[in-house]
Amino acid sequence: MLLDTPSLYFRAFYGIPDSITAPDGMPVNAVRGLIDMIATLVRAHSPTGMAATMDADWRPAFRVAAIPTYKAHRVAHGDVEEVPDTLVPQIPVIEEVLDAVGIARLEAPGYEADDVIGTLTHRAGGAVDIVTGDRDLFQLVDDSRPVRVLYTVRGIRNLQTVDEAFVTAKYGIPGRAYADFATLRGDPSDGLPGVAGVGEKTAASLITRFGSLDALLSALDAGVTEGFPAGSRTRLAAARDYLRVAPDVVRVAPDAPLPAADLTLPAKPRDPEALVRLADRYGLDSPLNRLLDALPR
Repeated sequence: MLLDTPSLYFRAFYGIPDSITAPDGMPVNAVRGLIDMIATLVRAHSPTGMAATMDADWRPAFRVAAIPTYKAHRVAHGDVEEVPDTLVPQIPVIEEVLDAVGIARLEAPGYEADDVIGTLTHRAGGAVDIVTGDRDLFQLVDDSRPVRVLYTVRGIRNLQTVDEAFVTAKYGIPGRAYADFATLRGDPSDGLPGVAGVGEKTAASLITRFGSLDALLSALDAGVTEGFPAGSRTRLAAARDYLRVAPDVVRVAPDAPLPAADLTLPAKPRDPEALVRLADRYGLDSPLNRLLDALPR
């Protein structure tokens, strides 16, 4: 089980009031919420292994170099992401808790959590569950292994299981073609423009007709006219420069530089003394006890 940790702690932060505080008054709503999310996931799905993936770089240079608008609307200043003031000090606490419990916490310099998930999925070879609220990771679903996304849009207790059939039913595309579809459609939440005038329906029609973005571009470059919805061929030709660079922005990396890590879910805390200190300092006794009770015996 691979956790898109930033997606989860942002969801916890916005879903739980910041009146939930440590004894000194510091808000710990995201910390407590994430701990309870992990406990719920472990109880419900009994994973044998788990990794909490992190953003070492929330806006990687290679993506910005290709498409300068990538996540530009979320920049607070310089290269700093706009994050609520009361969430910022909770992130190091989350990292300390994960480390003390013994849940593998992984990040790769110059890459996002999505890329860490892509790399771990590629390395795993077998079944993987990805927990996220980010549609970008739909591109990893693969029924043959299987790789599924447990989508948190309805909440952690009402997860949607995203497989190839879900992708096909939702978007009208082949189940493993989400990245190509998203490249054409764009994603304003990430600052990806997509192809002007090509919305979801046209993008789905193109990907279904040609099978992949590479095949579509080959047909475009070869002068093929059949199979293009009205007006779309001209729009695609005008967006050729975007389409040359966008796939490397949209696709998650399968080869981020990650060290070898033991993803075994612990039966007991790695550092019990540190966990006691964190529980006392931040008032985390109840959620930590729930998490420890959920761990495998």
